Amino acid sequence: MLNGINPLLTGELLNHLDAMGHSDSVFIVDAHFPAARLANRLVDLPGTTSPEVLTAIRSVLPLDDSPAVDLMTSADGSVLPVQTELLRAARVESDAARFVDRFDFYRDAVDAFVIVRTGEMRTYGCAIVRKGLVGIESA
Repeated sequence: MLNGINPLLTGELLNHLDAMGHSDSVFIVDAHFPAARLANRLVDLPGTTSPEVLTAIRSVLPLDDSPAVDLMTSADGSVLPVQTELLRAARVESDAARFVDRFDFYRDAVDAFVIVRTGEMRTYGCAIVRKGLVGIESA
């Protein structure tokens, strides 16, 4: 255990976050996401929600420039409660987010540095964040 580190940040996840370079992406995905098929590096955190995991990641990871966060576009195009929670967890306003078609989101996941699969059961509980410059405060 480490003081000041969110307990959701396992050693494995911290290792991946540390190894990421500027603009590398981490996908925080719900339990429905085909992560095992798409991931080059996969961290499973069952029993968690996507906003909880994103909050933990943001405690150690600065965000890259806009768009700060990508969210998957819902079936009807509305912003769902889980997505509002993800924006709050990322500490960004909705105008700093980009909404991405589901199949484009899947396609982009192949290039993710790491995919973190949560136990999130709500649909469209997925987000992409990109690593900013460490030591430089960002949004």
